[in-house]
Amino acid sequence: MDMFHKAKAVRLRSAHDKYLTAEEDEESVTQDRNGSSTAAKWTVEFVENLDGIIRLKSCYGKYLTATNQPFLLGMTGRKVAQTLPQRLDSSLEWEPVREGKFIKLKTRYGQFLRANGGLPPWRNSVTHDVPHRTATQDWILWDVHVVEILVAQSPVAKPPPPLVVQSDSFASNSIPPSTHSSEFASFSRQESNDSLVSSPPKGGDGRLIYFHIADEQGQIDEGFEELCITFKGNEVQELAKRLEEELGIDDVVVCTRSPLNGKLYPLRLQLPPNNATMHVIVVSTSSQVGQELAKTFAPF
Repeated sequence: MDMFHKAKAVRLRSAHDKYLTAEEDEESVTQDRNGSSTAAKWTVEFVENLDGIIRLKSCYGKYLTATNQPFLLGMTGRKVAQTLPQRLDSSLEWEPVREGKFIKLKTRYGQFLRANGGLPPWRNSVTHDVPHRTATQDWILWDVHVVEILVAQSPVAKPPPPLVVQSDSFASNSIPPSTHSSEFASFSRQESNDSLVSSPPKGGDGRLIYFHIADEQGQIDEGFEELCITFKGNEVQELAKRLEEELGIDDVVVCTRSPLNGKLYPLRLQLPPNNATMHVIVVSTSSQVGQELAKTFAPF
C-alpha cells in the first residue's frame, strides 16, 4: 500500500480512538489514548520478495507478532505481542488491506489485527481474529498516521535559515482581504511572519517547503527534524496534493501556526511570491484537529 511504501514510521489509531501501543514490559501490546508517546510509534519494514507485506517494529526493537496463544480460554481471539525471534517468520508479517479510508492488517493466515473494547479484560486489549459479530466489524479497522517518511523520498532537509519579519504589504498582495473574514485576513499578516523565511529565489527549481506532521491534537514531535520537498507552483491546493503524494495519504490540510496564540491556521489560495522558502505543518483532515479546523474555517 502506497502509504506504507513511503513511511518510515506510523501510528495506528483504532475504532476506539486509541493508539496501538507497545508496553514497557517489552512483551505486551495494548491500546492507549496517548498517541504522542514513543511507544505508539511503529517502524515499518518491508519483507523481501513479498510484495506489500510488512513488519512493524516497536520502540523497544521488537516486532508486532500474531501468536498462537489464546487471549482467554474458550475465546477465539489470540494474543498479539512484541517479540524478537532468532528467525523472522510469518508470525511477524502483516498485509495491509484498504477499507475505505482505513486499513486492515491481515496475518498470513487470514486473521486481522483487532482492537478490543468492552469490559476488562477485553478493554484496551489487542488480538488477532476474524470478527463474526456486526457490532465488532469496525474493531479491525485502523487509521494510519504517517509520522516519519523515508528520507529517500525527499531532498535532505537542511537547517532552516533564520526567520525574518515580512512587511504587511505582502499579506495584502498575496491574499485579497475581500475573500476572507476579517479575522483570517488579519492572520495572513501573522502568517507571513510565522511561516516564511528569507531565501534566495530558486528559479526553475521551485521553492523549498519544510514541514512537520501534526498528531491527533495538532502537536508536532520536536524529536523529528523538519522534512523537506522542492515544490514548483504557487497554489496551496497544488502543494497539498504534492504532500499527499509524498506521504502516501489522502486529504491533508497545509497549515501554519500563529506566533501570537500558537493555534493552527490553514493556508489559503496563493503561496508567497519569488519562490520564498516556507515552513508549514501538515494536518490530516480525519484527525481531531483536522475536524476542528474544518468547522472553524470551512471550506478549506
